[in-house]
Amino acid sequence: MAAANTIFAYEGTDKSGRKTKGEITSTNANVAKAELRKQGINPTKVTKKGGGFNLAAMGAKITPGDIALFTRQLATMMKAGVPLVQSFEIVADGMDNAMMKDLILKIRDDVSSGNSFAYAIQQNPDYFDDLFCNLVDAGEQSGALETMLDRLATYKEKTEALKAKIKSAMNYPIAVLVVAGVVSGILLVKVVPQFEEIFAGFGAELPEFTQMVVNMSQFMQDWWFAMVAGIAVVFFLYKEAHKRSQGVRDGQERLMLKMPILGDIIDKSCVARFARTLSTTFAAGVPLVDALESVKGAAGNVVYYEAIQKIKEDVESGIQLNYSMKQVDVFPNMVIQMVAIGEESGALDGMLDKAATYYEEMVDNAVEGLTSLMEPLIMSFLGVVIGGLIIAMYLPIFSMGDAIGGGGGH
Repeated sequence: MAAANTIFAYEGTDKSGRKTKGEITSTNANVAKAELRKQGINPTKVTKKGGGFNLAAMGAKITPGDIALFTRQLATMMKAGVPLVQSFEIVADGMDNAMMKDLILKIRDDVSSGNSFAYAIQQNPDYFDDLFCNLVDAGEQSGALETMLDRLATYKEKTEALKAKIKSAMNYPIAVLVVAGVVSGILLVKVVPQFEEIFAGFGAELPEFTQMVVNMSQFMQDWWFAMVAGIAVVFFLYKEAHKRSQGVRDGQERLMLKMPILGDIIDKSCVARFARTLSTTFAAGVPLVDALESVKGAAGNVVYYEAIQKIKEDVESGIQLNYSMKQVDVFPNMVIQMVAIGEESGALDGMLDKAATYYEEMVDNAVEGLTSLMEPLIMSFLGVVIGGLIIAMYLPIFSMGDAIGGGGGH
């Protein structure tokens, strides 16, 4: 399939050194630059006409899920015997995400102009990490790119599925707490004042519980704007600190591992990612020390990052992997034993793959168990909060009924 011609806008200088700009039609940016040089123009900037900025302005973005889908489809195309450049065009044509489509066509242009696939993706570090680039490079060097892409696709799919499960485990209770807060706020600001007007006509002292709710309502009515602004400021400051400070990010990751229930799920997911990533890289023929360098960034938590860094240094000095894993004291004994068996039998990648599968299943079961446990707890919590507010409003009415009933007895 021939590459379609595209209009490129260019800026540059002519033979006399004067600035010039215009448009040129070509198959890709590199060919456009070559054609401009033939015309005596030294190009300083060549961009696809109408590209890039509009998509970004519309909020389009490339997700890890898009990269996983691209890798799987490219692996399928290559296994079917479709040439690499043509595979890019077919995969790009089927992409719904316009920004992802542009990225694939940019990679195609780089490859069709004579660069390697590994080089082309290295120019886009926001979407392809060192692990991805190194494995693609290993696949090209060994002549088994389609096999490597298949392994990479499996790795990306399993990693993204694991991340999605962790997010769902965290988002579910947060969403319910937000809903509970909003409903409680509406009741305190809109509903309780209506009852307060009725209570004012009683002329009697309110029950303590009701008085407490009325005081909360009055505070919310007077200070709701300041409370909302305060929450927004705290959230913004946290986001900025999280983005700018490595110490804040590290502290959060350490704290999350210590959380009840959820910390155990995150811990298991880190072990699963360690085993899955090391299995994939080691099976690709990457030396163990280099594989560990890639793995430490993929573990997803600073505690494991530091542990894997220590393991890498130990392995470099000649210590066995399983012994070093035991020394850092963050990995489960079962994983250490499986690594030891893998090292003795020469099947380390296979044993790591089994460990990864086992821990991925444990995360699945733990998330399902957490969801089942959270549902009755959350319903109980909502019942106590909403029910408590309603009871507080009706207590004075019950008290008044008792007073009337008592007065009728005399």
